[in-house]
Amino acid sequence: MITHSAYTVEPWCLRETGLDLDVLAQSESVFALANGHIGWRGNLDEGEPHGLPGSYLNGVHELRPLPYAEAGYGYPESGQTMVNVTDGKIIRLLVDDHPFDLRYGELTLHERVLDFRAGVLRRTAEWTSPAGRSVRITSERLVSFTQRAIAAIAYKVEPLDGTVSVAVQSELVANEQMPHATGDPRVAAAFDAPLEAEEDSARDTRLRLVHRTRTSGLRVGTAADHLVDGPVGTTWSAESEPDVSRFTVTSTLRPGERLQLVKFVGHGWSGRRSLPAVHDQVDAAVAAARSTGWEGLLAEQRAFLDHFWSCADVEVDGDAQIQQAVRFSLFHVLQAAARGEERAIPAKGLTGTGYDGHSFWDVESFVLPMLTHTAPRAVAPVLRWRHATLPAARERARQLGLAGAAFPWRTISGAECSAYWPAGTAAFHVNADISFAVTRYVETTGDEVFERGPGLELLVETARLWHSLGHHDPEGVFHIDGVTGPDEYSAIARDNLYTNLMARRNLLVAAETAARHADRAEELGVDDEESAAWRDAAARMAVPYNAALGVHEQSAGFTSFQHWDFANTSADQYPLLLHFPYFDLYRKQVIKQADLVLAMVTCGDDFTPEQKARNFAYYEPLTVRDSSLSACCQAVMAAETGHLRLAYAYLAEAALMDLENLEHNTRDGLHIASLAGTWMALVLGLGGMRRHEGKEGARGMLGFSPRLPEQLTRLRFTVIVHERKVRVDIRGDTVRYSVDEGAPLRILHHGEPLSVSPDRPVERRVPPPPVLPETQQPKGRRPADRVLTGATVDDDAAC
Repeated sequence: MITHSAYTVEPWCLRETGLDLDVLAQSESVFALANGHIGWRGNLDEGEPHGLPGSYLNGVHELRPLPYAEAGYGYPESGQTMVNVTDGKIIRLLVDDHPFDLRYGELTLHERVLDFRAGVLRRTAEWTSPAGRSVRITSERLVSFTQRAIAAIAYKVEPLDGTVSVAVQSELVANEQMPHATGDPRVAAAFDAPLEAEEDSARDTRLRLVHRTRTSGLRVGTAADHLVDGPVGTTWSAESEPDVSRFTVTSTLRPGERLQLVKFVGHGWSGRRSLPAVHDQVDAAVAAARSTGWEGLLAEQRAFLDHFWSCADVEVDGDAQIQQAVRFSLFHVLQAAARGEERAIPAKGLTGTGYDGHSFWDVESFVLPMLTHTAPRAVAPVLRWRHATLPAARERARQLGLAGAAFPWRTISGAECSAYWPAGTAAFHVNADISFAVTRYVETTGDEVFERGPGLELLVETARLWHSLGHHDPEGVFHIDGVTGPDEYSAIARDNLYTNLMARRNLLVAAETAARHADRAEELGVDDEESAAWRDAAARMAVPYNAALGVHEQSAGFTSFQHWDFANTSADQYPLLLHFPYFDLYRKQVIKQADLVLAMVTCGDDFTPEQKARNFAYYEPLTVRDSSLSACCQAVMAAETGHLRLAYAYLAEAALMDLENLEHNTRDGLHIASLAGTWMALVLGLGGMRRHEGKEGARGMLGFSPRLPEQLTRLRFTVIVHERKVRVDIRGDTVRYSVDEGAPLRILHHGEPLSVSPDRPVERRVPPPPVLPETQQPKGRRPADRVLTGATVDDDAAC
């Protein structure tokens, strides 16, 4: 989309200068607003035309049966799907009895701007009705970061060529008609009208609807209040029925006059609270927002984002498109998590219903690394949500005959919802990913209260899972059999390297943390014998390696498999999973997404630089990137091994995943993990940031090994470490490290120990990359090289 003629490249906003209905659904995703609790797709104010209407509350879902051709023990019986809740965005306009509908009359101007610094979506339209009357409509909407339950809209109408009569209808609408994305009539029937009405109300300027999901029994409340500013003679009324509550304003506008409506919308839900409690909850939220006022909400939003950008901004000189894309990415990842408050982060955030609104392993592995170093206060609530689902995870482990806790592959509430066990239940690495996220958060923030509480329990239960899942062979080597790693084209493998290395870290960290908090560990039933067993399993963990080839194996025996026939695979046969049977994929050397390469990112100290280079060269020609999660990982390792041109190409692919609709499914919502991966590609890749765990003399130290591709002249970023801002400013062949306050900080620069203090920043030369032969990719799967236009942008320009 960003290459569409209607979209401009600007550093601090996404601007659309014309409306193209062919990309309307995609635009609704990229223009979405959210705060982690509420999600509003970027639908037009008037509701139609639309690609996919969307208003979401994090955690609100409906249940549906999971069909199986043949039953099997341990198969999940019920799926969960995020549902469209009551829509509070809709504001319809009639001009002399003609509905404002862009498909009729003449649209002479249409512009939308998503402002990353202000946190608002602005819209301006000039339209001439079929009767020849012209008006200008401007609207501005936000989903508040500071008032979690609130979204608001300021809507204005003014005549352009004479007196007009207008009617503005502000609505709350439940059970909107949705386009069906599935051919399964049972699914369609279940979600045509998922909300059962419990209460509707319209009084003075206030509206309210309360519903309940039919099967999951979740109570959803939405309320609205309005402020009206119009000329003398402006009138209003309110009416309500079970699924629609409406506030109507009528006015006659002469040249120079305008009608303005401010709409405050409150959303809330509960699986436990009573109807009166939920309706009081949303009414109170709206009352507080009205007291703050529209200008107050704007000021709060800007202040919240000013703080975020002071900690999170990444400046890229030399590629204006990447600069815009990384800020777009950071903004949307923040929106997915900021006020979730012990709820999951869905794979699409709250921008669409792709993946049924489920949360996966990519939250802990891609999203939380970025947030831990840019908005750490958003991280602990996500991990507390995982902790809150421990009862379900323990029960799932018990069902599978295992100890500890087996967290789900995909879920909303904590129950496993994956109906395909080879790429679901068997992907046990999700448990180590959670453990790693806990460790990363504690090491970066020093949050000992969290470590001693939810953190330790998560580490203990996942360690117990690994110890029961694996086994020692007669020689004492510890194996983990029958698991699926990140690469979903290789399933039910023995000793997947990523899984084994992450499990090893999980076992060791659990033992170390239990020793630090011995009294708490005792409460959890951990004794010396159990800790010793974890350490022993970690010490004897199998690490598959092919000595003849000089490379690690993705899983035991992987390098002996037949190679995929890439030469006879055409471009239109990707993604492979839609054109070839899994049976064939599982027994060939073909990789959907970075797996062993990801292991080298997360467990880098377990490999030598030479091993990383050989491994990357071997696995790059096998990786087809049929997942949006792959490009950012490959960017990081390409940069570390010196392939800077390739790293730059992969960075662009991750950054533009949704802006260019590379996976052809942006209409279903944004790829939040790939957006976070943009930060990974820049900070971990070109910035070379790592926290060293097993490196002798550097344990726990933050290290940087920056290198820029020749196309970029500067990269500047900030990371938060123990509430301090560490700034890294890379310019060509020099880098400057600084901290904002506190005692001196020890870091590594390309392995060299440094001490950086607020009054003593440090500059160092950046060593040149090694001269290497180009790595190969599968036929037709090489990432596109960046072609720069040379255009420059004013970074301080207002949107």
